[in-house]
Amino acid sequence: MQRNPTYGGSLTAEQFLFHEIRITAQFYLAGQDLAEAIERIETDNLFQYPTERQIGRITKACYKRLAALNNETLIQELAFASRTCAKQINLYAIMRYNALVWDFMVQVIGEKYQNSDFTFSRKDVNAFFTHLQTQNDAVAAWSEATINKIKSVLVRILVETGYLDDTKATALNPVLLCDVLAAGIRANHDEAALIAFNQWQ
Repeated sequence: MQRNPTYGGSLTAEQFLFHEIRITAQFYLAGQDLAEAIERIETDNLFQYPTERQIGRITKACYKRLAALNNETLIQELAFASRTCAKQINLYAIMRYNALVWDFMVQVIGEKYQNSDFTFSRKDVNAFFTHLQTQNDAVAAWSEATINKIKSVLVRILVETGYLDDTKATALNPVLLCDVLAAGIRANHDEAALIAFNQWQ
C-alpha cells in the first residue's frame, strides 16, 4: 500500500490513539475484519470509553493506519513492543496515513534535526500552516478552529513520542530511531522519512 498523498483534517478527532491502536493491532494481526473488531471492542469495553458512540470510527481509523504501515512486522511490534518503539511506529503509521503529518514531521522536525537546530516554538507550527495554506486549496478552506485544533494535536503527538518534554517545551529532544522501524521505513522505500526520526540515509 502506498502512503496517502492527500491532506485530511481527521486528526482533529483521531489524534494519537496509542492505547487504541495497540489493542486494534492484535485483532488486525489475527485476521479479524473491521466489523468483528468493533464488536469485540464494544462488547468487552476494551477502549474504556464512557460510551460506544466513537468506537466504530476510532477502530476504523486504527485499521486504516495499520494498513498504511504496509508491514506485518511493524504491526506486530506496534502491538507488543516496548512503548517507546511502538509509539514511534504509531507515529510512522500516522505519517503514512496523513500527508499533513508526513510533511510536518519531515519538513519541520526533520529539517531541524538535519540542521542541528533543536529550538521549537508555536512559530514553527504556524509557519508550516501558513505555507501549507498557500500551496493546498483543501487546507486553505479549513476553518481557523480546525487548523488550531490540528496544531495542538501535532504538538501533543510530539510530546507523546518524546520529541518534546511537554506542550510548553521550547527545545526538541534528540530521538533514537528503533531498529525495527528503521528497517520497516527502508522496506517501504520511505527513506525520506528518516530525518523525521533524527536519522539520515
